[in-house]
Amino acid sequence: MSDGYDPSSEGAQMSFDGRMSYGDYLGLDRILTAQHPLSTAHDEMLFIIQHQTSELWLKLALHEMNAARDRIGAGELQPAFKMLTRVARIMEQLNSAWDVLRTMTPSEYTDFRESLGESSGFQSHQYRLIEFVAGNRNMAMIRPHEHRPELARILTEEIARPSLYDTVLERLRLAGFDIPARERLDQPHQPNDAARMAWAAIYRDPARYWELYELAEKLVDFEDYFRRWRFNHVTTVERIIGFKRGSGGTSGVNYLRRMLDVVLFPDLWELRTEL
Repeated sequence: MSDGYDPSSEGAQMSFDGRMSYGDYLGLDRILTAQHPLSTAHDEMLFIIQHQTSELWLKLALHEMNAARDRIGAGELQPAFKMLTRVARIMEQLNSAWDVLRTMTPSEYTDFRESLGESSGFQSHQYRLIEFVAGNRNMAMIRPHEHRPELARILTEEIARPSLYDTVLERLRLAGFDIPARERLDQPHQPNDAARMAWAAIYRDPARYWELYELAEKLVDFEDYFRRWRFNHVTTVERIIGFKRGSGGTSGVNYLRRMLDVVLFPDLWELRTEL
């Protein structure tokens, strides 16, 4: 019988006294001790980790979206394509997470739901910031964060900036399309005839406008996966709590269904009817 394999015989580091280890680099002590269930229910750990990991993915999505906006503003579209593709894949990852949460039954959720108090995913400032960066802006949605002035400030400052889609439309203007600038950056994007006509021209002649054509499809990819994430959220909530009110006071499933009607880039969807 041979002895067990020793990776150090091939150069693997086995001693980390005074050296940076895997756990040190990733800050795993903080991450893995950040779960504090408030009940004895077995499934509360699932619920906490599901939402904590989702927030980490949302942080990465914001990192990529902000970088993509900067690159698009600088006219560097190729790097932005990679970033927007990554955002779509992050949304795909978030979609898969609902499959794990759906293993929890209504009775299992009931065991710890009271422990949540009035906390709710509705109050996720990162989710709201993703909407604001994309262009779906609603000043009322800052109010749930006013108890944390630093979070309210982040959202307020974002509303003062051109959105990702505003930056994209500026690229179309620079390409020669006559599209009026928005007067109110604190309002959601509404369908714009001039923008829709510009996109239709781009889609009719992709060889001439290849980079703008590809940019449009990257935005549609992102919104496609974002819509799926919203739909899976609705389905998961209905499966677990039915039509009860949300823990944060919303109408629950009815509120989430209403959010399904929100379109981030309406011009890019409406032009398809014209082609």
